[in-house]
Amino acid sequence: MHSGVAGGSISIPAASGQSQPGLSTELSATPAVYLTLFVACYNEEANIVDTLDTVLAALGHFSFTWEIIVIDDASSDQSVHRVREYIREHPRLPIRLVLNERNKGLGQNFIEAAFLGSGKYYRLICGDNVEPEERLVEIFRHIGEADMIIPYHVREEGKSLFRRALSRCYTQLINIIAGYNIRYYNGLPVHLRYHVMRWHTNGRGFGFQADMVTRLLDEGFTYKEIPVVLYERPEGTSNALKLKNVLSVAHTILEIGIRRLGRLLYRR
Repeated sequence: MHSGVAGGSISIPAASGQSQPGLSTELSATPAVYLTLFVACYNEEANIVDTLDTVLAALGHFSFTWEIIVIDDASSDQSVHRVREYIREHPRLPIRLVLNERNKGLGQNFIEAAFLGSGKYYRLICGDNVEPEERLVEIFRHIGEADMIIPYHVREEGKSLFRRALSRCYTQLINIIAGYNIRYYNGLPVHLRYHVMRWHTNGRGFGFQADMVTRLLDEGFTYKEIPVVLYERPEGTSNALKLKNVLSVAHTILEIGIRRLGRLLYRR
């Protein structure tokens, strides 16, 4: 039995607030759902059920309310069938399936799920079951300690030396361009859902995470970095180095550079 389904009572730790620093915003009520999880699914028939099992096991460690939104990005395999079966087998759990008629990309689905959700906090879970239960528990238990909870890798299991070097170079490049010192940008941070809707990225591929984090840092929001272990996906192959994702990252770098130039020009 999984605890924390929507509708139960929760104790919400204090956060830094949902409004922009320097502005005062009064909220009419505490959101009924504490955490919205967006599970991204694209041709993940071999992993999506295990992903949902892992997420539910992690959520079982907490008493807060939650919801899961699975967006299938026009999969051509049996992913949708697997998720539908899972929902039928767990009818009392707050899990929703959203189907895209055409592929929109991870970044756009990340924004869409934020608008579809109702939680105070928000996080992306990739449907490849790459995050073990203990990693999710470690991340979830820090929710509310800052506006962003940003995981970074202290160990990388199964990742090639080339991929490790490429990841480090990418992080250093973003830090140089944006003017920050974040340890890792692609660790799937926890955000206030309002922030994702208000200052959302324009990216579609893998670069959207760095764009989102730097946008919020530009606005003055707080963050806390959490050490975790990285595990490579158990089934299938990574799409990170496909041409469209490489171009997406290039677009992100250009966007971040333009914003940095604007900050320097207007002394923000």
